[in-house]
Amino acid sequence: MKVLAINPGSTSTKLAVYENESVIFEETIRHDDKLLLGLGDLGEQLPYRLEVIKSILRDRGIETSALHAVVGRGGMLKPMSSGTYAVNEELLEDARSGKYGNHASNLGPMLAAELADEHKVPAFIVDPVGVDELVDEARISGIADIERKSHVHALNIKAVSRKIAAEIGMELSGTNFVVAHLGGGISVAAIRSGRIIDVNNAENEGPFSPERAGGLPAKQLVQLCYSGKYSEKELLQRLTKQGGVYSYLGTKNLIEVERRAAEDDREAGLILKAMVHQIGKEIGAMATVLGGQLDGIILTGGIAHSETITGWIQDRIRFLGTVFVLPGEEEMEALAAGALRVLKGEETAKSY
Repeated sequence: MKVLAINPGSTSTKLAVYENESVIFEETIRHDDKLLLGLGDLGEQLPYRLEVIKSILRDRGIETSALHAVVGRGGMLKPMSSGTYAVNEELLEDARSGKYGNHASNLGPMLAAELADEHKVPAFIVDPVGVDELVDEARISGIADIERKSHVHALNIKAVSRKIAAEIGMELSGTNFVVAHLGGGISVAAIRSGRIIDVNNAENEGPFSPERAGGLPAKQLVQLCYSGKYSEKELLQRLTKQGGVYSYLGTKNLIEVERRAAEDDREAGLILKAMVHQIGKEIGAMATVLGGQLDGIILTGGIAHSETITGWIQDRIRFLGTVFVLPGEEEMEALAAGALRVLKGEETAKSY
C-alpha cells in the first residue's frame, strides 16, 4: 500500500511516500518567503503548493494514481481525541476559515483532499495539535475566566510513545509515560493508558524554549501589558516568537548557544541551564500527575539531538525512572503509520 504524507510549514512543505512501513522517498521543499507573502492567505497558497507537490512527484516517478491514501498534517482544529480522521467537508471548512487558529498546517487536510479526490482515495489527518484528552481537573486554571486548553505536539508525542511501548513489549494503551517534546515550542505531557491526560500548552505555559517565553509570573506580565511598552500584537509576538532563549541571547540556534557556553560565555551557560531547570521541573510535575507510576520518560524533538542538554536533563530526572531519548520528529512516519493502520483495518477512521 502506498501512502503520500504531506506536512506543510510556514516556509516549507515536507513530502514522503511510503510503501507499507518503508519510505520510498522523503523531501523538504523550501518555499520563497517573498513568494508566499505575495500569495497572501492560506487559500491563495493552496494552488501553488499543490502544483509544487505534483511536480516533485512527477520528478520522482511517483504515479499519483497508484496511491492508496493521502494523509496531511492536521492543522488548528477543534478539540478532539487522538487518532486518524477521515477528511470531510466540516473539517476542511474549519481549516479554511481559521476558526480555531491560522497556521500553515491548516493546509495539510486541504492538500490531502485535493490530491485524494483526483483518484478517489481516502484523505486523512493524524493527531493534530488540538488533540484533547485532558482529565477535567487539568482544565482548571485558577481563575474562572480562563480554562486551560490542550495545545500539544500530539503527532510526535503519540508516535514516540508507540515506539517505546513496542520496545518494552507493551501496548500503548497499557503504558504510563512522561514525554517531553523539545523544539521551538516545548510540550511536556503525562500519558496515562496511552492518553495525554495533562500537558502544558506549548504556546504559553511550561518551560521557556528557543523562541517562546513559556509560563511567566502573572502579576508582572499584567503590569507589562499595561506599561505602554508594547501593543497587544507586539507583546504576543514577543511571548511566542521572540521570547525564551532569543529574548536573552538574540538567537534561537541552540548549537550556537552551546558553543558560546563552551567558550565561557557565562550568560549563554546560565540560560541553557535555566531552560534545562524548567524542563526538569515540568517533567517532575507531570510525574506527580501519574502518581509516580511510570513506564518511562521520553525525550524527543529537535533539541534532543543535543547530548549536552539531554544529559543535563537526565541528571535531574533519572531518579523518576528509565529515560529514553529519541531525537528529532517522527512526524512523516507517524502520518503514514496512522493512515496505514486504517487501510489495514487495525483502526477505524474517526469522523470529525
